[in-house]
Amino acid sequence: MTSTTGRPPVWFERPVLPDFVAAVADACAILGPATEDDPYAGVATAVAAVAGAARYDEAFMEHAPKLLVIARTGIGYDAIDVPAATRRGIAVCNTPDGPTVSTAEHAVTLMLLVAKNVKASESALRMGMSRSYYGSHEGIELDGKVLGLVGFGRIARHVARIARGLGMQVITFDPYVVASAVPARIGRADTLEDLLRGADVVSVHVPLTDASRGMFGPAQFASMKPRSVFINTARGGLVDNDALLHALETGRLFGAGLDVTSPEPLPAGHPLLNRDDVVVTPHVASATADGKARMFRAAFRQAIDVVDGRRPEHLVNPEVWERFASGRYAGVAK
Repeated sequence: MTSTTGRPPVWFERPVLPDFVAAVADACAILGPATEDDPYAGVATAVAAVAGAARYDEAFMEHAPKLLVIARTGIGYDAIDVPAATRRGIAVCNTPDGPTVSTAEHAVTLMLLVAKNVKASESALRMGMSRSYYGSHEGIELDGKVLGLVGFGRIARHVARIARGLGMQVITFDPYVVASAVPARIGRADTLEDLLRGADVVSVHVPLTDASRGMFGPAQFASMKPRSVFINTARGGLVDNDALLHALETGRLFGAGLDVTSPEPLPAGHPLLNRDDVVVTPHVASATADGKARMFRAAFRQAIDVVDGRRPEHLVNPEVWERFASGRYAGVAK
């Protein structure tokens, strides 16, 4: 399927990054982006979609009957109805390498901001603190402390490298990673509870699935070391907000750093936004100039690969590729 220009029509949820406009326009007919008034603006004739954070469900796919591929600029694909896409023969791709460095650095930034109590001290300064504030300020020295990584994928491994540079000990819990894949310098907990009991800082790096939703609830926060730090740059749905608030209010936690929340964004006045021991950022961990460019480039390349009949590097639903290989789309994707 091609546009009247002879180039395949590709829909972009977000505006094409300025540095890529010329190259993208040479490779495809640009459709979109989505708008608040019309989230499906221009998608009707698209054969590929470069996806951001919107929902890609049955309703979206109904509006895009010619779609061959949804290529996401990021790791997580929980906002894409993969079974629905598979039923329709739509390939789903992600970009697992794109956000690694930026997200890992953001996780460590949150860890340092919370451990050093930066938000509270800045607030005190804005309110005209007195010279006596030094005596009441409290921070955590991370050298020698234990960082517990829940999940040990690309981002967590990069966090581990940075944390070791700070002098921290690192342990991880990931039942999907074989022991031989964990470096000898990284400790391996047998259970989540073992990790929580032993870590001074807990940083979460797991995907959101039906099994992992709400995995951090009252029991998990109660298992954490007193006055420990909780960091989440994965997905907000992994955390029970009420349980997190209780752990903060009772002093179980020293503080928390969150780049992801549920709902997202949190409504104005939400208790987590009003605490000096909680730092919340609006899901921007991967949103550096380098990170955005890396993810966009990888997602667009895979979208064009599918349209041209080449198997993409990071295919989430490989079972759908048999339909492409069998020639079902030979007249469309070539």
